[in-house]
Amino acid sequence: MSLKQNIKNFQEKALPKMNPRVLETLTKGIEDLVADNIEKNALKVGNKMPSFTLPDAKGEVISSDKLLEQGPLVLSFYRGGWCPYCNLELRALQNLLPEFEKNNATLVAISAEKPDNSLSTQEKNELKFPVLSDGNNEVARSMGLVFEVPKEVVDISKSEWGLDYSEYNGTEKHELPIPATYVVNTGGIVKFAVANPDYTKRAEPSDILKTVASLNTEEQLA
Repeated sequence: MSLKQNIKNFQEKALPKMNPRVLETLTKGIEDLVADNIEKNALKVGNKMPSFTLPDAKGEVISSDKLLEQGPLVLSFYRGGWCPYCNLELRALQNLLPEFEKNNATLVAISAEKPDNSLSTQEKNELKFPVLSDGNNEVARSMGLVFEVPKEVVDISKSEWGLDYSEYNGTEKHELPIPATYVVNTGGIVKFAVANPDYTKRAEPSDILKTVASLNTEEQLA
């Protein structure tokens, strides 16, 4: 089943049960982000990916340059383990992990979560790929993905779910990355890019795999 269908199934079950006031606030938050066109500054196909070094969920330092020495890199920026859409996407990526690896690609997930929360996300979704902690959204910021969560959404997240974005991420501001997926070749050039301020819409893992497979073919022919 596609990720798009899994998301649709989730929405059909969850949204009717949601407090109308909460749903209205969250929907307006998405509409405002889309209207602001905040993804216009995000990394695009053909851009050079900024190098980064980040700790994984267990504290081991991971270097993007080292990963690219092994093959293409698939980056998934997610909002947090509290986000059901992110969890659906991470699990869908995990399902295709053997295919990514067969094509010599390394899959990595990145969020602003503190390492302990990243570890919880990894364990909850049974992820077998690195989950990196991007303190203060520095890497996401370098790729043009960061936005400040509207006060109305901050307030309703605290009152409804006890979720404080700044506390959860260990930062001073209520900032998140817009969900984004990149495929980067061994030269550090972006070959696939999806960054959508509507967090209910995600890159389809099968489309990501097609790009990875094409890069692997190119490497073999070179």
